[in-house]
Amino acid sequence: MPRKRAARRKKSAPESVGLTAADTRTGLTSELSGLSQKVEQEGGAVLASYSEPFSGKGILLVALPIGSVQPTPYQRDVSEKHVKRLMTVIEKIGRYLDPIIVVPSDGGYWTPNGSHRLQALKMLGAKSIIGLLVPEPEIAFQILALNTEKAHNLKEKSLETIRMARAMAERSREKESNFAFEFEEAPFLTLGTCYEKRPRMSGGAYQPVLRRADDFLDLPLNAALAERERRAERLLELDDAVGEVVAKLKARGLTSPYLKAFVVARINPTRFSKASSFDFDEVLGKMIAAAKRFNVDKIRQEDVARAGGPPMAEE
Repeated sequence: MPRKRAARRKKSAPESVGLTAADTRTGLTSELSGLSQKVEQEGGAVLASYSEPFSGKGILLVALPIGSVQPTPYQRDVSEKHVKRLMTVIEKIGRYLDPIIVVPSDGGYWTPNGSHRLQALKMLGAKSIIGLLVPEPEIAFQILALNTEKAHNLKEKSLETIRMARAMAERSREKESNFAFEFEEAPFLTLGTCYEKRPRMSGGAYQPVLRRADDFLDLPLNAALAERERRAERLLELDDAVGEVVAKLKARGLTSPYLKAFVVARINPTRFSKASSFDFDEVLGKMIAAAKRFNVDKIRQEDVARAGGPPMAEE
């Protein structure tokens, strides 16, 4: 099948989209009024309301009791190193100037992109935190697109995506493919399931294969999660086979941080293919078979050296 051309983004004329600066000034709409009352009743303070300049939708600028805000439950784990760095910066400048995004939740508020800042302020003993309160709770599920405070590595993105998929499956019967924006890439779902079972897995070695052979599923989320479990088991089976090859190469004295990626590239049937789509099970089956018959005696150190590249930062 011919490869589809990516649709070109239409250029917008300068300053032609959304609201003017003056138009963003707005009072409390009926939706924001109810949310404002919730904030005040729960010990917070509404500092301002405005219309977001791109979409025109209403947002509240609020101060919330810090204990009422929690990270969304499917987020990546907090990095203690990053929290300590934020604490040092806040203490050094004597101010906290970066509001978090929050959405209403049962019994308080969730932040989809402010976990490290929230934890830093809590550890500094702060009483409150400033946030942009978005009325639509579903914004919390667009977490990967919103997160700007610390770049996700592959493991973090994958774990966060599969956790988010499980949370969404509890409230939605829609197909997995309908949430392509929220999940960003289908391989994150399969790799996330793998990382849960094998935390030290080198998922980056398999990402080039999965990007071509692992698509979003036209299945309801619950059924799609079961399929992700099955695909993860298949990928872990391949990882075991590749691990055995790597062990044999090391036993022959070959050394490189790219050994696993080298082996995976050698047995990847999609590597030089011009096909636009692949069957997941067919590709994984071929790779497992190829790994089991891999002849390590034909591999030289210079072969591995030529295949080297920048290290994969994922763990």
